[in-house]
Amino acid sequence: MSGSSNQRTLFQTWGSSLGSLNPTDAPKARHPTTETPEPSLYDDNEDDDLMVVAVNEAEENLQHDNDFPGFDSSSATVWIYPTNYPIREYQLNISKAALFQNTLVCLPTGLGKTFIAAVVMYNFYRWYPTGKIVFMAPTKPLVAQQIEACYNVMGIPQGHMAELTGSTAAHRRQEVWRSKRLFFLTPQVMMNDLSRNTCPALQVKCVVIDEAHKALGNHAYCQVIRQLSSQTLQFRVLALSATPGGDTKSVQSVISNLLISHIELRSEESPDILAHSHQRSVEKMVVPLGEALAAQQARYLQVLEKFMSRLVHNRVMAHKDLQSFSKYQLILARDQFRKNPPTHLKGPQQGMLEGDFALCISLYHGYELLMQMGLRSLFFYVQGIMDGSRGLFNRFLPQSYKTSPTGGDEPFIYGHPKLQKLEAVVLQHFRLLEATTRVMIFSSFRDSVQEIAAMLNRHSPLIRVMTFMGQASAGKGVKGFTQKEQLEVVNRFRQGGFNTLVSTCVGEEGLDIGEVDLIVCFDAQKNPTRLVQRMGRTGRQRQGRIVVILAEGREERTYNQSQSNKRNLLKSIVDNKRGFHMYPNSPRMLPDCITPTLHKMHITSGQFDHRGSSRRSSRGRRSNAQDRTSLIHPQNFSE
Repeated sequence: MSGSSNQRTLFQTWGSSLGSLNPTDAPKARHPTTETPEPSLYDDNEDDDLMVVAVNEAEENLQHDNDFPGFDSSSATVWIYPTNYPIREYQLNISKAALFQNTLVCLPTGLGKTFIAAVVMYNFYRWYPTGKIVFMAPTKPLVAQQIEACYNVMGIPQGHMAELTGSTAAHRRQEVWRSKRLFFLTPQVMMNDLSRNTCPALQVKCVVIDEAHKALGNHAYCQVIRQLSSQTLQFRVLALSATPGGDTKSVQSVISNLLISHIELRSEESPDILAHSHQRSVEKMVVPLGEALAAQQARYLQVLEKFMSRLVHNRVMAHKDLQSFSKYQLILARDQFRKNPPTHLKGPQQGMLEGDFALCISLYHGYELLMQMGLRSLFFYVQGIMDGSRGLFNRFLPQSYKTSPTGGDEPFIYGHPKLQKLEAVVLQHFRLLEATTRVMIFSSFRDSVQEIAAMLNRHSPLIRVMTFMGQASAGKGVKGFTQKEQLEVVNRFRQGGFNTLVSTCVGEEGLDIGEVDLIVCFDAQKNPTRLVQRMGRTGRQRQGRIVVILAEGREERTYNQSQSNKRNLLKSIVDNKRGFHMYPNSPRMLPDCITPTLHKMHITSGQFDHRGSSRRSSRGRRSNAQDRTSLIHPQNFSE
């Protein structure tokens, strides 16, 4: 069906005719889908006329009660749920709950959080014909993805939707806020427009927050909700996340910051989820350090011990077993030293110890890199942050680890035994499965991503690799990707141009990268949120496999603790939602006398028009094609 015919059917869900029909009969008359009008019957001008008529009719029915400004009483006799997608009972139940309470939806990745958001937004769009609906996502690529996804679910006319970015002039954004109804943007843009009074806060009726676990501290999500609630409490909040937080304290912060009064949580074991989720096998592979790396570990600990000994000697640090120590413990000790410096230490001595703390924290980070990623990642890290580091570490590292991991016909030097295990897993996967299979590999550090890509790139064309990283940062490290380049990489991977994506944490969250059959995690994550996000990249449409490759010792213990934390967190939420303090004043968005009944209806959406987005992006900075190629194809590595 064309976009214009879609608008016509949508607008017929409004109108005075609804008031004269029974709720069960009205949608059939208002939203016909069995016939497609002839294109010649009306053109864009007639669409505009139809829009004006629909809006005028809706405005005549607006609730004039001061408690519900802008409310259309005639449309609220029903809430509409689409049948153009297979009906899943859990999605329907969660959508209903989210209409009437400020709701945090915790649903495994790939099971339809965006679908639920689209349903909720659509109904508030109907109930408040002059209201504004906001969908916030943490990055511009996610914003661009979600506007199309919501359109495809509920078919709200693109002419009523807007994607706002910080690159749009402020006066232009003010006009967009005035003329459009649904807004897709980052929280930073939303906060800026609220601060300038560009965004009409009193007209905002529904706020959707994607990746809601980020709403901690003074994150922009928190600022937006605080700013909105300082002007009005008459808006619904729908928060979405695959996992609500790393611990109960984080979950409570999200609840408090986003004014959550109700939680809808489903795990992969939930009975109503099982029929719709595909099995994902998780394999933990523990790799011994081996003699060579164990020897380097011992040498590194000797270096670290020398710098730690002065902290111990001055009694600002207790003597610890360095192998079981953590960078976090060092940071806590430094904070305690700053708050209560020992009285026997004079000013110059305190400054010296402050420098020792900073150096030990950096060195201990290097130690973690050595144990998890290997010698090459350690070298590039130390080289990048310390002046004179080459003199200190030239004798520590063999020359082969200091150069590019790709050396033409030269053999690849494995900086860590985990690399050999990773290579074997990926090769076996591609040799056993059909050519259409795809693999995603996660590693937390850019240098490690480059090293993994170089190793696998030797097996082209069986393995066709590209890297995926966050935005560029200052310094001499591996160059990152702009958000435009991130979208380009995702699109090429989804379309099959490459079959292996090696990614930093930027690939963990909501971007639709298509179906992936194998996920390999090259490092352990202390925060269970990160691991859940990674695992959610597979098992969406068919059975998926997840392999976690861990170094024997500390990294293995970190992973085990993370899994235990995840289980305990889910249990604590399910059991009471025990101990959580919910927001007590979730607003009622409809008058007491109105209780909408469910009406299931086929919604037809037209073809999403990408031309608007392409025109916007073409006005931005254009990166050199050769630079873009070098980013996507890992052929030039740090030397």
